Amino acid sequence: MQAATPPALLIDGTATIGGAPLFGPLRLAAAAGRITCLLGPSGVGKTTLLRLVAGTDEVTRFDGSIKASDDMPVPGRVALMAQGADLLPWLDVTANVTLGARLRGTRPDAARASDILARTGLTAHAHKRPHALSGGQRQRVALARTLMEDRPIVLLDEPFSALDAGTRAQMQELGARHLSGRTVLLVTHDPGEAARLGHAIHILGADGIETVAPPAAAVPRPVDDAGTLEVQGRLLARLREQGAAA
Repeated sequence: MQAATPPALLIDGTATIGGAPLFGPLRLAAAAGRITCLLGPSGVGKTTLLRLVAGTDEVTRFDGSIKASDDMPVPGRVALMAQGADLLPWLDVTANVTLGARLRGTRPDAARASDILARTGLTAHAHKRPHALSGGQRQRVALARTLMEDRPIVLLDEPFSALDAGTRAQMQELGARHLSGRTVLLVTHDPGEAARLGHAIHILGADGIETVAPPAAAVPRPVDDAGTLEVQGRLLARLREQGAAA
């Protein structure tokens, strides 16, 4: 099943914690049906920004607006895939994938769950618990759970950072394929990931948002594409400059 036609996500404001500035003022637009990548040094507020959009942050004060371009409410239309797989160890793969419905007190759609498990290559692992899975398989379960929520706006917080390079590349391709058509905001520390996946690429820093033109090739871009490697290098150089200035 494909999520409803997604809106663009529009974020405009300033965040503080305990009166201390975290980020902003910033204006960030995540285009409808596209992957927007957000990089930046640790502590600049990237994860906090995702939590604010998801409505799960209870300590940050945000002065501004988080809107969808269709003027419909953002809450209830967002799925968040956090760092690491974050699976419940006592549940098998199927139960982890359908966890959202269970938490809402509704009956999981078994046929749809089966279809998603098949599309993410997990059918043979449906009754295994997380300890019996590889790192890449656990990330597939987390992605399947995100797809099961079928939200038009998807937030990804360094979802593949703990994986080895080969598995990470495979998961990037799997994620790009199955999240196509949704409005995706992806936070990453990996310039290569941003260069491969971003229809738009931004760097969040103390002075606001800096935009970097993405490669011309279609997403997901080959790891050895010349344009992808060139943008990866520019992103890395800019991040190193930010780190030296911090």
